[in-house]
Amino acid sequence: MKVIYHLNSSDLGAVAAEAAWAEAMGYDGVATSETAHDPFLPLALAATATSRVTLDTRVAIAFPRSPMVLAYTARDLQDLSGGRFRLGLGTQVKGHIERRYSTSWISPGPRLREYIQALRSIWDAWESGQGLSFSGDFYKFSLMTPFFSPGPGSFPHPRIFNAAVNAYNCRVAGEASDGLALHTFTSAKYVTDVVRPNVAAGAAMAERKVSDVTISGGGFIITGPNKAAIEEATREVRQRIAFYASTRTYFPVLECHGFQEIGPKLHRMSLEGRWEEMGNLVSDEILEAFAVIGEYDEIAPKVLERYGGLVQEVGLSIATSGAADEVQLKRIIRDLQDGE
Repeated sequence: MKVIYHLNSSDLGAVAAEAAWAEAMGYDGVATSETAHDPFLPLALAATATSRVTLDTRVAIAFPRSPMVLAYTARDLQDLSGGRFRLGLGTQVKGHIERRYSTSWISPGPRLREYIQALRSIWDAWESGQGLSFSGDFYKFSLMTPFFSPGPGSFPHPRIFNAAVNAYNCRVAGEASDGLALHTFTSAKYVTDVVRPNVAAGAAMAERKVSDVTISGGGFIITGPNKAAIEEATREVRQRIAFYASTRTYFPVLECHGFQEIGPKLHRMSLEGRWEEMGNLVSDEILEAFAVIGEYDEIAPKVLERYGGLVQEVGLSIATSGAADEVQLKRIIRDLQDGE
């Protein structure tokens, strides 16, 4: 199992050192998300400070960007990193696409599939030097002159991962992507019952092997040197679970566990701005379903027990406060990498 670190720094000036630290700890990859900051700029800095780890967007929001714009960005990061960039794409949800990005929300699943196909068509045109001709339901590209083409690359095309919560986008991953980037708000049961069968169905539609699709995820992981540290981290995770569970797009994940009643309650509270109270509704049973919890010496076996055989990569970001914590972190990473 590979282990991916999510960059925490909101200060671009600190990113290079953080990425170098993650590589020194033994992580297999470094990832960024698109929340309050751009997901690509930190990876450019990380590329210059590392030599081994993959560099992933987990995820960049697709629809506010033309596939052409993103094709250039991904190609540049692939070249800069020596072939280590992996493009993770997500759809976001309707409210954010329409009201935060002022972009249209049209058939997100089919549009995401076509977006991935368009990216590959653009990259292939650059590689071959032949004309660009892509015509779909949502995107059409028919112009690429030599002046605007970077030409053949020195590395393979970036691998593409798409994020998915619903069954349809899991099938998109199986059909069109190199990997599936699971949302943190998931569970082993949801991966077993929904994610993997639909990835397999998508792969079968495209006559691909399901083993060609890397599943990357692992839910929430709560760990620390002692119970006090774990209790503090647990409070934060309860809040995050409540936030995601309040979003109607994620209600199917709750339904998989029979927790469907809490979703509408949390949604109403979010509309009322009662964010601080929402974590109180997350019971120990819900917490246990979505989080793996254990002290440093327990956590790797627990993660492997729950997700071994279900995912090929797991996201793990542990805050360390000294050399002793770093020794433990290196051991945890090695134990996960040595597991199935």
